[in-house]
Amino acid sequence: MIRTDLAAESVLQIDTDTYGGVAVQTDTNEKAGLRIQRIHIFTEQAARQLGKAVGRYITITMTDGSMDNYSEYTKLRCELIAGELKALLRPQGTTLVAGLGNRNITPDAVGPLCADRIFATRHIRTLAKELDTGDLSDVCAVQPGVLGQTGIEASDLIKAVCERVGAKTVIAVDALACADTANLGRTIQITDTGISPGSGVANSRKELSERTLGARCIAVGIPTVTDHGSGSEAMMVTPRNIDLLVKNGADYTSMAVNLALQPSLSYEDILSLV
Repeated sequence: MIRTDLAAESVLQIDTDTYGGVAVQTDTNEKAGLRIQRIHIFTEQAARQLGKAVGRYITITMTDGSMDNYSEYTKLRCELIAGELKALLRPQGTTLVAGLGNRNITPDAVGPLCADRIFATRHIRTLAKELDTGDLSDVCAVQPGVLGQTGIEASDLIKAVCERVGAKTVIAVDALACADTANLGRTIQITDTGISPGSGVANSRKELSERTLGARCIAVGIPTVTDHGSGSEAMMVTPRNIDLLVKNGADYTSMAVNLALQPSLSYEDILSLV
């Protein structure tokens, strides 16, 4: 089995027509330049075969090979990604957005950069009571850093925050690893199974999931690294324009999360707020 965080790559290793336990649906939006693949793993046997948890995985790929956030299709793409995310969300209660990773290491900075651009609203009702906030969802954001920086597992910090703010849903945003270099910086995966930070680069930390957090956990990730070589020659490889790919990816994911969580606001509204 290849080492990858992407269910779309793992599912290529089996024949889904004869194996069972996996359903795959693929749609293409030509106007937006997006391919959307929805994978549902619904048996434990299939989960073991694929090395992925039972649940739903949505893989969104830019078919033109770019995640350029200045494209004329950026707005439509963000709205479509938000629609896929909304399908996995529970609409009630507070949502905590967690930007996982180390912002000082460029390929690992997707999560923190995304969290920077989340429209946090939880405090508005208490601090600005004169405002009409009835259409706003309660959203807060946190950047837990990594174990080497804080000495605390990110999952422990996020669980503590969840309990303090009463979050019903966690959206965890992180960088991923992939096997196919064609997916680097041009693919977004959304899953309702949670995430084990660092698992794609053999540095797995405590998982973030409904079981460990006590709140529904949706993971959103973008592959930024891939394996190259083996044994003593093994290394993690990232594109030379990774700084641009990470920035664009964080812009896409943050906008999609904001649109999904604040349906009363438009793309233009959110741009003006963040």
